[in-house]
Amino acid sequence: MANHYNINQVVQFPERTAVPKEQSENALFDIVQEEFTDNTAYCQALINKIFRLPYAQLPDFFSHHCNYVADPIKWLNKFEKLIAENEELFVSSTNRGRMIKCYTIIESKRKEIEFTGYKHTLAKIPMQYVNAECEKRYFSFKETKQKVDELQNYTDKIMFLTKEKFDYEQASIDFINPKLPDYSSQCQKEIDQIQHLNRLTNEFSIEQMNKNKNGMPFNKLKINCNINQLVDIFYQLHRELFTNGKPIIDGNINDFVAVIVNSFTDKDGRELSPETVKTMLTPSKSDKRPKPHKRIDIDKML
Repeated sequence: MANHYNINQVVQFPERTAVPKEQSENALFDIVQEEFTDNTAYCQALINKIFRLPYAQLPDFFSHHCNYVADPIKWLNKFEKLIAENEELFVSSTNRGRMIKCYTIIESKRKEIEFTGYKHTLAKIPMQYVNAECEKRYFSFKETKQKVDELQNYTDKIMFLTKEKFDYEQASIDFINPKLPDYSSQCQKEIDQIQHLNRLTNEFSIEQMNKNKNGMPFNKLKINCNINQLVDIFYQLHRELFTNGKPIIDGNINDFVAVIVNSFTDKDGRELSPETVKTMLTPSKSDKRPKPHKRIDIDKML
């Protein structure tokens, strides 16, 4: 794309509001990451936008980009400085009016943010992933989902998601991101999915018992070590230890998950999460298995 208003000075933006092409929903306002990969190109793209947009759309342009940063006031300050550093582009009477218009919008937007009390600086992730905000905190399902995936068992997952759902519904919300689904609904869907998978696991366990005519009824065994230490034992027997060139215990990952969750509970007697066990058994997820000094070394016992 040709630049009709080439900048002479750049300003370093600590946060850039460029979005991936597949996530762009507003071609008029958006700056696409694939087209502007460095800070200089980003500064040029911002200047191009404010020259090409009609006056009436400039306020919406600034509001649009403020939604993508954790600290919108700092971003507005950098944009104001970028305009000031390139004032020579606005020397004509027509463009001088556009510069004054941008300054006015930036100042108005700063006051609006300060007045509403948006706590964007609390966000640890880009604002495009924040579903909503209140005075005390922000709500991001992307971040919540990551925390849920790190939890070790079914009960903790359900308790955490339920608390998040209630916290959101009881909060006085100041800001809602219109591009993301309702936070409470996303939490509820995740709860429903976890409960459904847990129910299927239990039904599968009963079905397997009924199919095995010679099977003997048994109670699940309680483990008193960390869950990942137990799962790692199965990982070693399947992935690391061999006899005659074959794994000591052979089978697919779903079989191992079924055996573990159907045979053991944690030290408090709670069910094990199939998703968590499967993650620990995945070769690429070495960070989910115990550190070397906490590993139960099966090879030394054989």
